[in-house]
Amino acid sequence: MEKILIMNTGGTFNKRYNPLKGELEVPKDGMAVESILRYCPNMQYTLCNLIHKDSLEMNEEDREELLKAIEASSSHKILIIHGTDTMDVTASFLALHVKNKIITLTGAMVPFSIDTVEATANVMLALGDLHVRENNGVYIAMHGRVAAHTQLYKNRTKGVFEPS
Repeated sequence: MEKILIMNTGGTFNKRYNPLKGELEVPKDGMAVESILRYCPNMQYTLCNLIHKDSLEMNEEDREELLKAIEASSSHKILIIHGTDTMDVTASFLALHVKNKIITLTGAMVPFSIDTVEATANVMLALGDLHVRENNGVYIAMHGRVAAHTQLYKNRTKGVFEPS
């Protein structure tokens, strides 16, 4: 079984309530992702936590950091946990620069710490697809669908990802 690189960049998926500040914040750990991955005992993976930002705060330097980590990895299949607001921007950036890997981005509209269902469903959808996908490219896995990054978009009115 091929080892999958899981890159956790933050986003709403990871947000937790900070009672001292009275707000949700992106922690510098992988607790949410690790909570899900404990149910994947038959899977080989490496978890890499980096960036730790809401995706609205991500910039080109962050995307370059992500790209360098992908290029440095020997893994052919990569899952990126990413904020949904700029998931499409990062996916397009990676599609321009990475041609020899299978990359799937996923995230959540509701923090795992508030409701575990959506985040868990999206990660499991992405992992299942990565296990069987053979064609290189950049994909998005959200809300029961996996498609090329150009074929799904975030419908901000409905609060779901749907076909373009």
